[in-house]
Amino acid sequence: MTGSERLERTFRRAGLKPAERDVLPANDAGGIVLARADWVYDEGLIAALARRPRALLVGPKGEALAAHVEAYDAAPVADALEGGDAAALAGLERLDPAGLAYNQALRKREPPVLEPLSPERVRAVEARLFKGSYKGVTDIVTKRLWPVPARIVTRWCALAKITPNQVTFAGFLLVLAAFWLFWTGHYAAGLACGWIMTFLDTVDGKLARVTLTSSKWGNVFDHGIDLVHPPFWWWAWWVGVQAGPHPLPQADLMLGVVLVGYVAQRAIEGVFMRLFGMHIHSWRPFDSWFREITARRNPNLILLTGCALVGRPDWGFAAMAAWTAVSFAVHVVQLVQALAAPKASVVSWLSR
Repeated sequence: MTGSERLERTFRRAGLKPAERDVLPANDAGGIVLARADWVYDEGLIAALARRPRALLVGPKGEALAAHVEAYDAAPVADALEGGDAAALAGLERLDPAGLAYNQALRKREPPVLEPLSPERVRAVEARLFKGSYKGVTDIVTKRLWPVPARIVTRWCALAKITPNQVTFAGFLLVLAAFWLFWTGHYAAGLACGWIMTFLDTVDGKLARVTLTSSKWGNVFDHGIDLVHPPFWWWAWWVGVQAGPHPLPQADLMLGVVLVGYVAQRAIEGVFMRLFGMHIHSWRPFDSWFREITARRNPNLILLTGCALVGRPDWGFAAMAAWTAVSFAVHVVQLVQALAAPKASVVSWLSR
């Protein structure tokens, strides 16, 4: 996209009606947001500016980049943003991007994207946009292993006009394939499908954010698959193990621990979100670190993969059951501690 195309999408997603510089509305049109198209803006910056009348967004060196003004001030302020008389900006309140560093949705503290755009800086801006689209609190595989290859594939998808929903659908097909392969004891092929699916699960979200094409339906589709499929995978793995050469003793108990533990952990996370308005893993540094290894899909796949490589998928399931029990206990302690603390003190450490 050009800077203008990207800015137009950003405006629309912020509930604003885009228009070019030479068709400024009439003086009775109310508030107007003006922004230079030779810069790339984080969505949150434009949304924040739209909520702040008489505000001026400034760049890292104090450059005047965007403003929210009344229609009768639009023309002189637009001139000033383009390098004209800066006197028209004198009465505007400065909106410093540094004050918007905490991103609750992505669970991280990072300066929002605000980059000058020129032909020679395209790759650098792409890299910054991709970094800005990444969640700060997530599992160890997504955080440590996928960023570099995911950036490459996300760029390929954007250039090929592949939509995030198409990537999500491909991941859904892999979910089904992995389920069948685990059920029939074909662990190597099933793990290959599973790991590719987890990679695509990283790509689809990043693609949606960097191309400004996320939607409510896409969000429901993606997160619905993420939420529902893991226990079906673990059940299928259990079936494959029980039909294989090393069936588990107390297998029903282990299966119950894995399935009930997964559902209970997600329920605790939901209760925490409802009570405190944030993710349980964003509360304290320990909680964010534990999210990297808690018994969710990717850490569990590490256990299953390691044991499958030595020919003992049954050990993998037993290890997953044990780790699920430990993770559930940690979640219970986290919730109890939050309930015992003064509610005003339960805020994300990333927002401080």
